Amino acid sequence: MKFGVLVFPGSNCDHDTYNAVATVLGEQATLLWHASTELENCDAILVPGGFAYGDYLRTGALAKFAPIMQPVTRFAASGGLVLGICNGFQILTEAGLLPGALMRNAQQHYVCRHLHLRCETDDSPFTRGIGRGEVLRMPVGHMEGNYFCDAETLAQLNRQNRVAFRYASATGDTTAEHNANGSLENIAGVLNEGRNVLGMMPHPDRSSEQLLGSADGLRIFRSMAESLMTESLTTAG
Repeated sequence: MKFGVLVFPGSNCDHDTYNAVATVLGEQATLLWHASTELENCDAILVPGGFAYGDYLRTGALAKFAPIMQPVTRFAASGGLVLGICNGFQILTEAGLLPGALMRNAQQHYVCRHLHLRCETDDSPFTRGIGRGEVLRMPVGHMEGNYFCDAETLAQLNRQNRVAFRYASATGDTTAEHNANGSLENIAGVLNEGRNVLGMMPHPDRSSEQLLGSADGLRIFRSMAESLMTESLTTAG
């Protein structure tokens, strides 16, 4: 399996993400520059955290125009796996690959700490190895992580089981006090209708090794790799 990690001017988690899949997970990976229009036969695309184009205008607003996003959009439309982390989530919403928007944190300050999130569905290539209701520990680091969408979109997300993660307590309570940024219904990550695109604010790349304080994030990358392997074997069969 080959993972492609996008690199924008201002990305600061591209090598963290690369390390998680290439060194820790042991899968093939490559860095894809923002000005390129080639995905180099990658089987999955990772859009990392950081401050793409300096977050000028609005987080993710300029990155959606990068040449690399054209093949990424086609790749996603064809069913390819795309994971957006933090700034990557913001980019995917701006590009229209995911619904909703990421607004400024309700507390009006930058949030950077480890927290807990509850897995809301195991019905996706990103969470197939995580039990529904299971609580993971991952760090966040953002100023604009406050997820918002209109009432109709929220109802659709819930009806279609497309909320992937919610901010929670260590025991899985999703009350307001455990909401890291004021996000609507404690939403920390959402899926597209095809369930092949995931955006999440917490950082699985920064929680891929126990040395970092948690290795829970690796389970998301491992789920992706297992999904790709299953698909490959099914196609070959």
